[in-house]
Amino acid sequence: MSVLMFLGGVLFMVVAIGLSIALHEVGHLLPAKKFGLRVPQYMIGFGKTIFSVKRGETEYGLKTLPLGGYISMVGMYPPRAASKAGAAQKKPSFFDKVFGQMVDDARSQANENVEASDEGRLFYQLPIYKRIIIMLGGPFVNLLLGFLLIGVVITGFGVPTATTTVSEVYQCIASAENSEATECTANDKEAPAYAAGLLPGDTITAVNGAPVAHDAWYELTGVIRDHPGESIALEYERGGIMHDTTLTPYLTERPVLDADGYPVTDENGAMKTAQVGFVGMGSQEKNISQPVTEMPGVVGDQLLNIGNVILHLPQRMVDVAQAAFGTEERDPNGPVSIVGVGRIAGEINAHEGIEINDKIASLLSLAGGLNLALFAFNLIPLLPLDGGHVIGALYEGLKRTVARIFGKKNIAPVDTIKLLPLTYVVVAAMLVMGGLLIYADIFKPITIF
Repeated sequence: MSVLMFLGGVLFMVVAIGLSIALHEVGHLLPAKKFGLRVPQYMIGFGKTIFSVKRGETEYGLKTLPLGGYISMVGMYPPRAASKAGAAQKKPSFFDKVFGQMVDDARSQANENVEASDEGRLFYQLPIYKRIIIMLGGPFVNLLLGFLLIGVVITGFGVPTATTTVSEVYQCIASAENSEATECTANDKEAPAYAAGLLPGDTITAVNGAPVAHDAWYELTGVIRDHPGESIALEYERGGIMHDTTLTPYLTERPVLDADGYPVTDENGAMKTAQVGFVGMGSQEKNISQPVTEMPGVVGDQLLNIGNVILHLPQRMVDVAQAAFGTEERDPNGPVSIVGVGRIAGEINAHEGIEINDKIASLLSLAGGLNLALFAFNLIPLLPLDGGHVIGALYEGLKRTVARIFGKKNIAPVDTIKLLPLTYVVVAAMLVMGGLLIYADIFKPITIF
């Protein structure tokens, strides 16, 4: 059964990835057609075509390797500038000597579908803003999908939240501070929560007369941490009956926590600690639905994390290589391949300790995060990524603006195909990174349980 559940999780992610890629290309296709650009092909995958159908000017199809997708748009690159009549023959530049033939061959291949009727509706002939809209259409679809999927999770399934319902109460300070100390001795001091009569299942409703919301555990513990040695009045519910008690937090050294309750580390990665109040009780976690207004913040936080990974991608890949071929553990917040995403989905779906609702929420969150990653990665300003085409269009717009200021006319389009050597370097780097990540995800996968 667990094998079938694992395969079910993998299949879910395969479908999610396929749909994300297909809809990404739709994001390019629709504005391209809206602006009158001819699109000969809309294909999911690479390699040999398995199935295709022609509708209007476009052939829609599926290829053997569904690891990506593309649409072909006519006139992506301008024709090679012709020499002016009577002009002296220029000496070939170093670039032309080394890369000229390669660039010309790529240009010819890219423009082989251009027909006489396409004049005026070629990609490079479109206004700058239309080109930018077309190229941003794909990433925008992934952003929208990520926003919707994560929104469904946090508003429908809820977010694991520490509540003011007590999960555990330690009898003494020794067992509360040291998980290996399973028994208390006569010399151990009673933990304040135990001395106050609190029991697992109690729900604290007020502290020092001020009501606390059910999801305000860190607000409650903030009062406790800030008032060591001082008496604190608590009101709590047990079995539908309200009770009150007092406790005095014990002064101890505890980790410094951020706003989300996670330990804070210094620049060397060491956990920061502080002398704070401590009572020896834990919190029950519960999935609590969040308002729609929380969606932008949650998505924004994920995009910041993804952006941080992309900005430090070279170092991240070094870390992956050291983990893959060494003894280090993989960073759970580091980059993964499609294989890694599928494996994580399978493990989540096969885990017997996770409720079905939590499995669905986790898989939807994974698919949402994948789309946010596709959005951010495609905005990298390098060809052949969408961001590279956007930068090319913006540069041409700037070039034309400057030309108008100085009264110049007949400005030639920016010929981004001249960046083909750099594009090949980027593609090679992506292939190397992809291969390394796949190897690591097979032989040294990220451990989530």
